[in-house]
Amino acid sequence: MRLEVEAIASLTNLPQYEVVERTDSSPTLKPILYAGPEYQGKQTKVFAWLGLPENPKGKVPAVVLVHGGGGTASKAWVQSWRKHGYAALSMSMEGLTDEYKRLPEGGPARPGIFGDSASPIKDQWMYQCVANATLAAALLRNLPEVDPGKVGIAGCSWGGIITSTVIGIDNRYAFAIPVYGCGGLDAIPNHYGGTLGSNEVYKRVWDANLRLDKARMPILWHSWPQDTHFSMDAVARSRKKAGHSESLLCLVPGMGHGNLTDRAEWFAFAESVLKEGRPWIREKFARLEDGKAQAAFDSTRPLESAALVSTTDTGHTGARQWISTPARLTQKEGLWVADATVPKGTTACFLNVQTGPLTASSDYFQVE
Repeated sequence: MRLEVEAIASLTNLPQYEVVERTDSSPTLKPILYAGPEYQGKQTKVFAWLGLPENPKGKVPAVVLVHGGGGTASKAWVQSWRKHGYAALSMSMEGLTDEYKRLPEGGPARPGIFGDSASPIKDQWMYQCVANATLAAALLRNLPEVDPGKVGIAGCSWGGIITSTVIGIDNRYAFAIPVYGCGGLDAIPNHYGGTLGSNEVYKRVWDANLRLDKARMPILWHSWPQDTHFSMDAVARSRKKAGHSESLLCLVPGMGHGNLTDRAEWFAFAESVLKEGRPWIREKFARLEDGKAQAAFDSTRPLESAALVSTTDTGHTGARQWISTPARLTQKEGLWVADATVPKGTTACFLNVQTGPLTASSDYFQVE
């Protein structure tokens, strides 16, 4: 089963696609149907919005956009990336149009939390999703307007799970942005862990952590400490599993959970990776010793402030109370150093640094 999943990376040819005639489309922003994988022996079609930037100069970068549970192809999400000079493709992962109408040739709906694990591997929803995302990337790479070496992928919630799974299977993405979603879902003390704790197909075939060590592209792990779906320790473990990639952690208190379409952190990250070959900020070290948290960052932008985000509660991180307190920010030998005294009884914490609308986080610390 693992071999069949990993073979998805060979889907590199341009899939057949057709433009859907609608009054809300334009020459550079249009709904399409593209050929997806077979499902239960029948060819599927995938609805998507495909956009190109206005008046591009030369070949442009591109991004595959993967929605979360209950979502569908998002025209607004494509538009937000177009404004930043990207081609973008947002597809429906549940066999629907963007008007939530089921396609006659559409693939399966999401069966809860890996609820189809007893089905043949190619008929499982996650297989269909990973294949659909890989085919979307192939479509973008084969467009004459797109630079095939500058195609990234981003996904929110279930889209973040899919994104973190895809990048361990297909290493050709220029950057990746899993929002909320990660691997290790079976260990999260909520609906994921309760459902997947005994699901051997998830644990042995689908867990993104099984393959994240193969990821080589820069990764922005983007979430928030109050998220009730994905715990901060799970996100941190996936980040460490992807240790061969250059990763940036961004935990934004109060961000909220949803199918986001526009975050300054995404565009700053992607732009710096594509133009400079590295994220705009790098964590050089982070430590928690003798009641003090400290982290150093190498940043191409001047930093403005720092904060310690901490909790004294236990249990699922999304159910804890998190408190932000100012931290000291200094420059030493070309690095920005944030440090703060950790409140007594702290069970978990991290440091945030900020410049304008951009936030970057240190390693996530758990206190034993």
